Amino acid sequence: MTPIRLVSPARLPDRAASDLGTPPPSRFQRYDHALAHSADRRVDTPTPSLNGDLVFRRGGFTSLCDALDYAAHGETGLNFFDARGKLSSSLPYRDLQVQAQAFARRLIGAGFEGGERLVLIADTWPGFCIAFFGAQYAGVVPVPVSMPVGLGSRAGFIEQLRSQITVAGAVGVVAPDELAEFAQRAAEGTAVRLAGPMAAFNALPESRALLRPFGAGDACYIQFSSGSTREPRGIDIRQDQLMANITGSLAAQEVSATDSGVSWLPLYHDMGLIGFVLAPMCAQRSVDLLAPWDFARRPLQWLSLISRRRATITYGPSFGYDLAARRAQTKALGEIDLSCLRLAGVGADMIQPSVLQRFAESFNAAGFDPRAFLPSYGMAEVCVGVSFVRPFTGLRLDRPTDSHAGDSREFVVCGRVLSGHRIEIRDPDGIVFGEGRVGRLFVSGPSVMPGYFPPVEDSTDVLCNGWLDTGDLGYWRNDEIVITGRAKDLIIVNGRNIWPQDIEWSVEALPSLRRGDACAFSVDDGAMESVVIVVQAPPADAAADETLEGDIRQKTKEAFGVDGRVVLISRRLGLPLTSSGKLSRSATKATFLAGGYAGQ
Repeated sequence: MTPIRLVSPARLPDRAASDLGTPPPSRFQRYDHALAHSADRRVDTPTPSLNGDLVFRRGGFTSLCDALDYAAHGETGLNFFDARGKLSSSLPYRDLQVQAQAFARRLIGAGFEGGERLVLIADTWPGFCIAFFGAQYAGVVPVPVSMPVGLGSRAGFIEQLRSQITVAGAVGVVAPDELAEFAQRAAEGTAVRLAGPMAAFNALPESRALLRPFGAGDACYIQFSSGSTREPRGIDIRQDQLMANITGSLAAQEVSATDSGVSWLPLYHDMGLIGFVLAPMCAQRSVDLLAPWDFARRPLQWLSLISRRRATITYGPSFGYDLAARRAQTKALGEIDLSCLRLAGVGADMIQPSVLQRFAESFNAAGFDPRAFLPSYGMAEVCVGVSFVRPFTGLRLDRPTDSHAGDSREFVVCGRVLSGHRIEIRDPDGIVFGEGRVGRLFVSGPSVMPGYFPPVEDSTDVLCNGWLDTGDLGYWRNDEIVITGRAKDLIIVNGRNIWPQDIEWSVEALPSLRRGDACAFSVDDGAMESVVIVVQAPPADAAADETLEGDIRQKTKEAFGVDGRVVLISRRLGLPLTSSGKLSRSATKATFLAGGYAGQ
């Protein structure tokens, strides 16, 4: 095997950054060398929101290279901002095309073969975009993977990265400088021939050979699903599926030539990568990007960017809106003006109406119109989006008519299915339900993945005859889909359905707790199903812990009529999360059953 090459990175920090935690030091200074050949780049000038002479196209391309070749004729592009809202770098699509093609020639010159895989640790910086599109022009399949999540253990991240490298069969790894040594360690004993920072790849000689751009029907990239940590599962994203999803999503959101976006979503997540890099490029739109950890430190900077740049589109999970609303309670809004915002998309997890209502109230004085809320539903197995409500119709709530769906719980309407796609709601025997009855969602259409990577011998439990079993529950209301939760998370006690998020949100309303502190699930003790609530609590003495446990049990009994077993753990230990920051109930339950919370 060819020895692994590594260009010496900057001195490693004591702790690597988490996706919503401590930012890497001097991120953009250390990347200056990687962008030095873009001589005409002006860091003080962001790309404009409008193109001059380039005719607007709302998708309809055959591949990402086809789309970038078109967008490169305009003036729009990507802009990268720091936690203080200062422009750190701009990357017009025309520069992205030039630099990506140069990167591609280096890969070809270094002997990367068509169809081989290149892992990209997806930091929010121009180099990631250059490497991602460079791989497209070289016919090499990029594999974006997460930055470290909630790290206290370097060994944990290295183990996760090695597993992703192995599953992808990658032959190269591009890493941020402070993670380059991690990448080298993870690559040991694998098929990787080159692992290191961007400088290692920029040092490769450019080949004079012709580019090998992916076209219609070819591979595009491998997306690890948000739960892919210890047991990675790669989703095979193809050019045709991606282009169909992007074109359909752009149409559903009625994206126009005057739109522009702002996002803090991580670029290894489908909503961040497709929603705010790939899809905007396919519509020749400018986007302003803020790193997730910078958003976590200063959530109002997200809204300040929207205000200053007069952006019309943004997106986020409920917790992003919650964090901004909470910060607004202690910080002056200043000159923030959100009247420009046309679409405030929300998805990626169960949508919390109370959070969005609180956000709307907090920013009413700043001109936010609640009709901008755009609930949606999607998953990586269909690239990203499956359904959207009509733009500028806001949040609507509904109750299922199915008597087995639980109490009078209201759910958020997530809109109509993308054009050309179908959803069926089925019972456990495969019978298709009609209006108002809760069942399991199955999706078919041009965006549905062909399978996982590497292919598995039998995937009929997930994908059968073109129908994808989403694992989600929901129902129809007036030709719109309403999502009620994950099938595997549903709690059934005495024949009654209880949604775990309802228990969690109720418990988290207690004064000493905050959002994300609770995880509810059921366990079967052989005689019956019982409810367990694991809560990460602030440090306290035994008496205070006993009082909190009693309050949680009382809250659960009063609201849901069930007796719950309460387990308190320290916030230092924390509840397990997926790579995209979602609560992992399955991992929490597994830890509980293995005795991992004993003695906490």
